[in-house]
Amino acid sequence: MAETTNTPVTVLGLGAMGQALAATLLKAGHPTTVWNRTPGKDADLIAAGANGTASVAEAVQAGGPIIAVLFDHASVHATLDPVADQLSGKQVINLTSTAPEEARELAAWAAAHGVDYLDGGIMAIPPMIGQPGASILYSGSQPLFDQHRATLELLAAAEYFGDDAGLASTYDFALLANMYAMFGGFMHGAAMMRSVGVSASAFAERAMPWVTAMAQMLPAYGEIIDSGDYTTPTQSLAFHKAALDAINRATRDAGVTVDFVAPIKNLIDRQVADGHGAEEFARTIEELL
Repeated sequence: MAETTNTPVTVLGLGAMGQALAATLLKAGHPTTVWNRTPGKDADLIAAGANGTASVAEAVQAGGPIIAVLFDHASVHATLDPVADQLSGKQVINLTSTAPEEARELAAWAAAHGVDYLDGGIMAIPPMIGQPGASILYSGSQPLFDQHRATLELLAAAEYFGDDAGLASTYDFALLANMYAMFGGFMHGAAMMRSVGVSASAFAERAMPWVTAMAQMLPAYGEIIDSGDYTTPTQSLAFHKAALDAINRATRDAGVTVDFVAPIKNLIDRQVADGHGAEEFARTIEELL
């Protein structure tokens, strides 16, 4: 049944993201208990009305769902394993950045200890929490998600993907891979432009609309990949090989390393060498599988 009152919530981990989550819950009127391994990070939250605790054991007894926002998969176990006997019948929402198989392992661990488990991938930076544009992707226990959806929506737009606890983090990491590749491309371009006296800020003004325009091609690429038919290219792999060869030469001439563009060049070079030069650029995905 969906919650109808401001249920208590516990937040374990007070890095920048944990603090943003706890502050948002407090602002919305939820009694919020906080814990952090390193003392002192709870001072502002306590001043705002949070219940600070000295131990995990104390924190998990506060009632309501327990949100873990820790450093990594190992830190989740390091935090929760010692109190596993106190968690039976409780609800854990793990918003730590854990890989899909790690999320599935934690779900199995939770089930073995009688814990209702929901895994989440945060698609936001701390200042975005509680603001439009932030989203958190969830998978695992649907009853837990349904019960606390109203609270989760306070933090960010909440979307549920199914009972496979690793599915949300697969989406999360796949989207982050897009992000890092995009930022890497920007860094590469900005380094090239610096060689001719153009600032990164000035380059950004041109890069942003260009990248935005190119992103409109993603649905078409998705359809081509799903069809498996790469035989009618708009621009062939051979064309892109020539472009990447030229970009590499220009990059070196500018005194810039090719670390960001070399991987995609290597993928295309292999496909052309294997006889796929006349096919569509989207065929590069087959080299990844």
